[in-house]
Amino acid sequence: MGNKSVYSKPEYFYNRELSWISFNYRVLEEAQDKTIPLFDRLKFLSITASNLDEFFMIRVASLKDMVQVNYTKKDIAGMTPLKQLEEINKKTHELVKEQYETYNELLIPSLAVENIYILDHHEELTKEQARYVDNYFHSEVYPVLTPMAVDSSRPFPLIRNKSLNIGALLKTKQHDSDTEEKGHFRELYMPHNGKKKKQNNAIDFATVQVPSGLPRFVEIPSLEEGEKTFILLEQIIEKNIDKLFLNYEILSVFPYRVMRNADLTIEEDEAADLLIEIERQLKKRQWGEAIRLEVEEAIDEQLLQTLKEELHINEVDIFKINGPLDLTFLMKMSGLDGFDRFRSKKYTPQPAKWLNGDDRLFSQIKDHDILLHHPYETFDPVVDFVRQAAKDPDVLAIKQTLYRVSSHSPIIASLAAAAENGKQVTVLVELKARFDEENNIIWARKLEQAGCHVIYGLVGLKTHSKITLVVRKEEDGIRRYVHLGTGNYNDSTAKLYTDMGLLTQQRAIGEDATAVFNMLSGYSEPAVWNKLIVAPIWLRDRFIQMINRERDFAKEGKKAFIKAKMNSLCDAEIISALYEASTAGVKIELVVRGICCLKVGIPDISENISVRSIVGDFLEHSRIYYFHNNGFEEVYMGSADWMPRNLDKRVEILFPVEDATLQKEVIDILDVQLRDNVKARIMQPDGSYLHLNPQKKDRLNSQEYFCSQALSVTQSRKHATHSARTFEPLEHV
Repeated sequence: MGNKSVYSKPEYFYNRELSWISFNYRVLEEAQDKTIPLFDRLKFLSITASNLDEFFMIRVASLKDMVQVNYTKKDIAGMTPLKQLEEINKKTHELVKEQYETYNELLIPSLAVENIYILDHHEELTKEQARYVDNYFHSEVYPVLTPMAVDSSRPFPLIRNKSLNIGALLKTKQHDSDTEEKGHFRELYMPHNGKKKKQNNAIDFATVQVPSGLPRFVEIPSLEEGEKTFILLEQIIEKNIDKLFLNYEILSVFPYRVMRNADLTIEEDEAADLLIEIERQLKKRQWGEAIRLEVEEAIDEQLLQTLKEELHINEVDIFKINGPLDLTFLMKMSGLDGFDRFRSKKYTPQPAKWLNGDDRLFSQIKDHDILLHHPYETFDPVVDFVRQAAKDPDVLAIKQTLYRVSSHSPIIASLAAAAENGKQVTVLVELKARFDEENNIIWARKLEQAGCHVIYGLVGLKTHSKITLVVRKEEDGIRRYVHLGTGNYNDSTAKLYTDMGLLTQQRAIGEDATAVFNMLSGYSEPAVWNKLIVAPIWLRDRFIQMINRERDFAKEGKKAFIKAKMNSLCDAEIISALYEASTAGVKIELVVRGICCLKVGIPDISENISVRSIVGDFLEHSRIYYFHNNGFEEVYMGSADWMPRNLDKRVEILFPVEDATLQKEVIDILDVQLRDNVKARIMQPDGSYLHLNPQKKDRLNSQEYFCSQALSVTQSRKHATHSARTFEPLEHV
């Protein structure tokens, strides 16, 4: 294989975290793009804010933990955790500055052009608007608030993770004769813990949480007809803060927001009950170590110093914001009723191309494999697959893995109904799916109550694979029907994420599916697999073997080609193998939406590799892997990215697409994305991404193309009697 160290030098890799920040800049570019409808741009800016929150709570928090225990091992780019934190701090401060420049200089003026106003401060209110705001405060807000003063008797309260709060500095009012008695009453009944009573001129700190259950932005009367004016909830509270502290003079008042370490530490080997252990850890998430403090740029220095000391925040972790804290409110604003003209036309997923509309889903799968492409095609066949299985008297068993599901999941309802109908139902609910732990605990309990056999995942591994197995008794014996996908069994995100799926009853895949579930429920590892490739034991080696096979073909002077699409690429061994293949002459074209630690254009190393990132209306989520294989093309899809966690720490499934017609369809889908010149950004040798600017006649937006193709199939069906295409199915006996 040659000297592997040649392809694993630190200078050949980008740092994972800095690459992620680069991805968030690409999302921010969508918010800055004036060709995109205005409310869609609000949505993209909101996404950058929520992305950054999660990045701090998990990735930055993890690095801080490493630094605290003096962990100094370098990453693939040669950076220690401390060096990574230094670079991240610099880059994220720059990113936040650009977020608010986008908000203040691009979006707010663009909204004003359309007579939509978001007031910066309550001081901008007219008298009529001020009366409206005060009335709203008294009727809607005041009953919900819990003001908390901090003094010798009342310690600094626990500030919840990601909550928006208002901090104030207060001074006790000097009592005149009329209020002396009230002041004396306060002193008598205020606990003091034996500490010396404070002087009247002492300054206190107080805080109040902005209620998350109330709308963040409130419409108020506008100055002119045809205008829409909004004010943020924290400004309404700020204006009326004196109503919460009647015996105090308000010296200064500013909002602030705390980000905490939310990376759960679960001792799985020690946990008697994983579900109970995760529930216990979830409670800690709200009170983890403070790792980031957001404040308004003009905050009072004494107030800031109080927050800094009480929250134990370092100066470098303070973000001074020129605008409203927590821009995630823009997501809800982008969805306001009555503003459709400022949004892209909503796309309705179309009927699946390879289904003929017949309700008898199992008979169609028995006839031929079915390819699904979401959200261009509806997710309904996947929901119907489980629903029909739950009702079908010939179905004996249903087995499924669940990683993230919707809040009102029809699939969960069908699984519960199947168990109640007497079928054997086995469900692996991955309790460790980050930020979905609480939701998954609820579903796990509901399924257990319905009589399902629920597995909580494997110790030390996350089950990230997307597979459903239906066992059905038919005239010619037992037949196994399988759904395999690249995305979650979530009917809500299936409208927003691009994913692919395969419905099949190939015997070889059915046998493998049974082996997967036996492995998950009984820890039995099969000696061999027919078709599926499963992580964490087999997948890494298979990927390396297929990459090296292309390398060897290139060395023999044969055509060699790799095309792949994924969310992230940061596995050092995979990248080194790609470098070696590139050096041998393999042409490698990659679509990597997010993190990419591979560098293009390294002389004599990666000159045959191209990388593009597509950021559009839908979140690119499907994973597709193509290997030319000397003309005997192989196409795989699955749930795994080329990341260490997917290859080594998760249960993942890679499945082949072998039907010739479907295989060609998947290759065409991949090729269209590789020709995208509207939403694709092309990685440059310096690590930047070039946004192409094609001539109008040459423009290709892959997402719009797939929407158009799906609509055209539907239209053709309306104008002609649909006859299912004649398949030459693989082995079905």
